[in-house]
Amino acid sequence: MAAARGSSPDFGPLAEDYDRLRPVDEKWWELVDVLMAEGDLRGRRVLDVGCGTGRLAVALAERGAKVWGVDPSAEMLARARAVAGSTVGLKRGRAEALPFKDGWFERAVLRLVVHLVERPRALPELARVLAPGGRAVIATFAPGHFEWLWLVRIFPEVAEIDRGRFPAPETLAAELEQAGFGSLRTRELVQEGRLTREDALERIRGRYISTLRLLDEQTLAAGLERAERELPAEIDVRLEWAIVSGDLPTGA
Repeated sequence: MAAARGSSPDFGPLAEDYDRLRPVDEKWWELVDVLMAEGDLRGRRVLDVGCGTGRLAVALAERGAKVWGVDPSAEMLARARAVAGSTVGLKRGRAEALPFKDGWFERAVLRLVVHLVERPRALPELARVLAPGGRAVIATFAPGHFEWLWLVRIFPEVAEIDRGRFPAPETLAAELEQAGFGSLRTRELVQEGRLTREDALERIRGRYISTLRLLDEQTLAAGLERAERELPAEIDVRLEWAIVSGDLPTGA
């Protein structure tokens, strides 16, 4: 059994190779377009919470949003500053204590972040920094995602860990409502593609998702050996997204 080291690993060691192990493709841009539409982001003051290397923040800015990014990792922010230049603002901070004034933003976006934060603290913080009528839009993996994830065939521990970390859409909607959001909506997005064996092995070796950094070294080594032995030349990939959004009251 893997020895988990907490639910939110240190992303600093991932910073240098983060984008290389997650190359932008048409599926990535499809999700960006969905976030733009669901969040009504064009022309808005947008906070990208957990912005990481800044790639999403830059993409939103290029599509007409006025973006600030916030992330707790100094290493990730260093990469973000190199990528973003002056196109977005960047600050170091945690989702549970956002370093911004009340009501400063019109929109907030979280992409694959909500499973890493303390939601009872982070979701009210979103409400605090959003103006009346502001909207939060959250992209996370739906529960069915872990039934299809190619990595689970090699590391069944990943599914066990992530089912405990990722909230179901209905749970997340209820938590947003408790934090003061209404008009709650959930949109599903299923994306399919292919991954080569070489790319899959490189991702495993680089621990390309945070969950792999919650496995002990023995479990990781055994899984990598199994992957080198069993993975086919091409692997079917299926991503099942849940995009959950909610609005603050206009008079609050």
